Amino acid sequence: MTSLDKPTEDTETDDARAVTEAALFEAFGGVRGMVETVLPGLLFVTIFTINKDLHLSAIAALAVSLLLVVVRLVMRDTVKHAFSGVFGVAFGVVFAMMTGNAKNFYLPGMLYTLGLGLAYVISTLAGVPLMGLILGPVFKENLSWRTRNPGRKKAYAKASYAWGGILLAKCAILFPLYWWADTAQLGWVLVALKIPPFLLAVWLTWVFLAKAPAPIDVFAEMEAEEKAEEERKAALAAERAEQGEAAGGRHRREA
Repeated sequence: MTSLDKPTEDTETDDARAVTEAALFEAFGGVRGMVETVLPGLLFVTIFTINKDLHLSAIAALAVSLLLVVVRLVMRDTVKHAFSGVFGVAFGVVFAMMTGNAKNFYLPGMLYTLGLGLAYVISTLAGVPLMGLILGPVFKENLSWRTRNPGRKKAYAKASYAWGGILLAKCAILFPLYWWADTAQLGWVLVALKIPPFLLAVWLTWVFLAKAPAPIDVFAEMEAEEKAEEERKAALAAERAEQGEAAGGRHRREA
């Protein structure tokens, strides 16, 4: 390696990390996405801790979820994270109202966390890590990592195991509390466990992917193939035109 090579390699590494950070930010919603995830549950447990009113707590949580969607719509921003929050809160509200048990506001989200944790682990064991399915389109590589980029597949497997392990560990804390603790205790622990495990999982994903080979941009490949095909057709048409002109010249000379 020469002295001129190292700055180039450092620049490429920095660019790869920047792309990875941007992709993770887009996929998981960044700071705003975390706020939208935490705020409805925080509002629910705060109101319920103060006055023990299930209906008021549930309505307030649902209202703030809808407000977050409206804000994103007004700002013409992506609403997928806010909408997922609305659906999660709505399921919790319906379940709590139907059973009359405030703790059931958290149960759909806990079951979703359990299912997602298992999905990360099982999909990785099956050779199709879920993190690759989630981030592949974001990196414009789709499923090319499965057969054409083994180093990247390995990184996605590590990231998926990390997410699965963290989510299942979270469930191991929350489900006993669902049975033994009261609503306020469960709610505050759940709120406390929203951000730190998420940040740990995202950081580990960044570490694994930053060290992985660069993604294969399948969209750029398709564009290049289309361009090459257009150039080939243009060259073929020009060749036929030249042959036609040459044949016409011969006919004129013979005439």
